Amino acid sequence: MTIPPRFLDDLRTRLTLSDIIGKRVTLKRAGREFSACCPFHNEKSPSFTVNDDKGFYHCFGCGAHGDVIGFVMQHDNLSFPEAVDQLAALAGMSVPEQTPQDVAKAKLQKDLHMLLDDTTKWFTAQLHDPKNKVPLDYMIERGVSAEMMTAFRIGFAPADGEALFKHLKTLGYSAAQALEAGVVKESTRGGEPYAFFRDRIMFPVADRRGRVVAFGGRILPEHLRPPDRGDFKPPKYINSSETVLFHKGRMLFGESHARQAAADGQPVIVVEGYLDVMACFAAGYRGAVAPLGTALTDEQIAALWKMIPGREKVPVLCFDGDNAGRRAAKRAAENILPLLQPDHSAMIAFLPEGQDPDSLVRAEGKKALDAVLANAMPLADFIWMAQTEGLSLATPESRAGLEKSLDEQAGRIADRTVQQYYKSAFKEKLYQAFAHRKPAFTPQQGRGKWTPKGVKPPPIGLVMKRPGATQGDAAELSHRIMLAALINHPDIYEAVEEEAGLLNMSNKRLDLLRRDVLNLLGSESGLDAEGVLNHLKERGFEDELDLVLSESVYVHAAFARPRAESE
Repeated sequence: MTIPPRFLDDLRTRLTLSDIIGKRVTLKRAGREFSACCPFHNEKSPSFTVNDDKGFYHCFGCGAHGDVIGFVMQHDNLSFPEAVDQLAALAGMSVPEQTPQDVAKAKLQKDLHMLLDDTTKWFTAQLHDPKNKVPLDYMIERGVSAEMMTAFRIGFAPADGEALFKHLKTLGYSAAQALEAGVVKESTRGGEPYAFFRDRIMFPVADRRGRVVAFGGRILPEHLRPPDRGDFKPPKYINSSETVLFHKGRMLFGESHARQAAADGQPVIVVEGYLDVMACFAAGYRGAVAPLGTALTDEQIAALWKMIPGREKVPVLCFDGDNAGRRAAKRAAENILPLLQPDHSAMIAFLPEGQDPDSLVRAEGKKALDAVLANAMPLADFIWMAQTEGLSLATPESRAGLEKSLDEQAGRIADRTVQQYYKSAFKEKLYQAFAHRKPAFTPQQGRGKWTPKGVKPPPIGLVMKRPGATQGDAAELSHRIMLAALINHPDIYEAVEEEAGLLNMSNKRLDLLRRDVLNLLGSESGLDAEGVLNHLKERGFEDELDLVLSESVYVHAAFARPRAESE
């Protein structure tokens, strides 16, 4: 639906930006503005400002910037229409409906939300009805507290298939509405519709705003339910069919709780089932979510990243430690790889074999889950493990096969920058696993393979003649020389790629510069020194360039100067 610009302008005028932000962030007045520590990245000194007169906020640390609608969207992880709806309600305004179709759609959705909420209340009442003591006792035995049942609105669908619709009729709902909401099915005998869920523990599925849109139903254990009919074995879990409100591949169980937890700085954790989410929640990890009986979809991965505030968006995907869990982890990694972006990734964690989060927390407590999450591995490390697991890799052919497979995996990443870094990371791992390490370049090596012809190498021991110099000083100087030569002479990249890629610089900023230079030269051919310099300056490496492209470097390595010949 298109919202008229005039309405949006009026909405912004009626709201005071600092009032809206002040409900979510502690603001301190600073003259005509307000300041605070930025809610979108971690910082100790305030760099986040709010200006009511201009109607915008700005962070000088991470660059976050916008108006009142943008803030609510980013902070509360809402879509544009959702943020407008929320703010309009605060301002006492009604978002204008545009067309008869929009009006009809909005009314249908509102009616279905109300019906599903009333159904949830009825399921909850059934669970606490004395005649349904068995399912309630079962949930208590599973360690689900009263607080948890309330937080997740757990209920019970009785075996009587007619009871739910009879109740909904007393509230004024029609058969058509109940069918549209997915809580009943049409009778094959021509009578009134009957319940979709029967004799099951009910888990409401809420959207990101906490509104119930569907249900998941878990069957009671065999010894607590009537005998099955014939050979029919009912599925352990069933979910609502898709409706105008519910799209299984886009939603995550527990998302409304997890979004708030993520905003409070908690990790986002993906587990397998409803009870696993609740076990994590009980253990203090309120950022837990679960897909609805399927592997993670592209839409769900995007939703995970969206709910995490700040720059780095890295949810933890938690899997069982058995073979099935490892296969599921591989499928998840394959799904995520093409979607990777700068600062958007995932960690992989494995539970002890035979355990899930629910059984682990009940058996060993929160510390056991803490240990699992602490051992989560980066996605690149998991892919390496998955590709090498069970292989001897004792022959050149098997190693070549591994290298080809890793290169194919990295090649599936759509973002060229991330793809190049993955390829570099895999090359480093291959070298560390199979090659005899060559010493990193030092000026004392004399003319290495990348020393330009016709240039005399620095004399042996020159670096160490400086009073007070240490081996660490010598190493850093050699690194600066290598970087200066690469930046001033990009055409030597292919000759030094392997050695430069395996360096591990103790100066972290120089190491970032090294990685950026290699990534740039590996992804773009034909760059000259000016092009490399412009790129690095745009990336914020001015201070490092001053350190590297300096006379204190060139005095030890004339070949690294801009005017030196590289051939």
